[in-house]
Amino acid sequence: MDISYIINELGEERENYFNAIAPPIIQSSNFAFKTVDAMRSAFADEYSTYLYSRGLNPTVDILRKKLAALDGAEDALVFNSGAAAIFAAVLANVKAGDHIVSVNKPYTWAQKMFNDILPRFGVTTTYIDGRDIENFERAILPNTTLIYLESPNSWDYALQDLKAVAELAKAEGIVTICDNSYCTPIYQQPILMGIDLSLQSATKYISGHSDTVAGVLSGRKEMIERIFNSEYMNIGSGIQPFNAWLLIRGLRTLPMRLQQITHATQEVVKYLKQHPKVEEVIFPFDEDFPQYELARQQMKGACGLLTFIIKTSSIEQVENFCENLQHILMAVSWGGYESLIIPKCSGIKRADFDPANREHRMLRLYVGQEDAPYLIKDLEKGFAQIV
Repeated sequence: MDISYIINELGEERENYFNAIAPPIIQSSNFAFKTVDAMRSAFADEYSTYLYSRGLNPTVDILRKKLAALDGAEDALVFNSGAAAIFAAVLANVKAGDHIVSVNKPYTWAQKMFNDILPRFGVTTTYIDGRDIENFERAILPNTTLIYLESPNSWDYALQDLKAVAELAKAEGIVTICDNSYCTPIYQQPILMGIDLSLQSATKYISGHSDTVAGVLSGRKEMIERIFNSEYMNIGSGIQPFNAWLLIRGLRTLPMRLQQITHATQEVVKYLKQHPKVEEVIFPFDEDFPQYELARQQMKGACGLLTFIIKTSSIEQVENFCENLQHILMAVSWGGYESLIIPKCSGIKRADFDPANREHRMLRLYVGQEDAPYLIKDLEKGFAQIV
C-alpha cells in the first residue's frame, strides 16, 4: 500500500462528513441506536461498531487504519500513552506462573512492570543482552510465553536480529513484542519481519509537535481484537478523539519531517565525531557502530536520536554543558520539532558521579527540525564549558 495513500486518504470517507478535506473530531462519548436489535448487536460485539468512545470512535478509527497500514499490520489500537500500550500488550500475553524474556534496560515503565507489578502475580522476567540470538535461546524456559524487544533502544541503540528472534519464538510458541519507537514504521516494520506485536510511542514522531501523548499497538486482527475486548476496554486507556485528530494531522507531514531530521542528524554526527572533546558518538547508522550492518539490514533509516560521550572528569562540566545551550532544550522524549538533550547523570545523585563510568558522561541528543549549522553553533556553546 502506497505511503501517500495511507497518509492522505486511507480511512477517510469524506462523503460521510460533508466532503470536508480534514476529518472532523467526533467529540462524542456515546452513540445512538434506532432499534433495540441494533443496540443488542453493539453490546454483543463492540469491536465492530460504535457504542461508547471508551471503545471505538470514528476519529480514532481513521487513525487506527492508517497506523496499522504503516506498520504492515492487520489492525491497531491507539492508547493514551506509550506506557499504556506496553501494559496492555504484555498483560494480554501472560498469566500467573509465566516467564518473560526481555532485553536489558528496556523503557522505564516496561521495566517497572516486569520488576514491580508482574511478580505480584507470579510472573518472572529474565533480562538478556539481546544482541546475540544465543542469549535468547539460553534464557527460554518451559513456561516462557513472551519475548520483549526494543530495537534500537533509546540510549546505546542496541539492536536485536528481529527475524531471527521471531523465528525462534514461533518455533517455541512464544509471543514477541517489539518497541519500535526509535524508528517509526517509516524506517522499520517489525511485523513484516515476523514479530507478533509492534508498539511505539506516538507522542514522538507520529505527533511531531510535542503536544500529544499517545501509544500504538499493531498486529494480527485476532490478537488486537482479543486485547481490545479485555485489557484495552477494562483499563480504559484508549486515546481521546481530539488527540487522535492531532495525530492524524501529524501523520500528514511525517515523511518530510523525518527527511529533514535525518539530514540534520547526519551533519551533527559528523561534527561530533571530529570534536576533540567527544570520546565517542553512538548512532546506529554510523559506520563505527558495532551493529552497523544489522542496522542497515533491518532499518530503512535512523532518525534524530544519538548519544555522545564527552571527555571530562567533572559532573559540573557535564551540567554546565547542558545549561549553557541556548536553543537545544533539556527535556525527556524526542520526535518533536524542537531539539532536546538529556544528560545520563541527571538520573544519579551528584555525589555518585564517577568519571570512569562512561554512562555518567553520556549525553543523549535529539536532533529536531532545526538546520544543522544552527544546532552545531549551539553545541559549541556547551563545549566551551569543558576545559
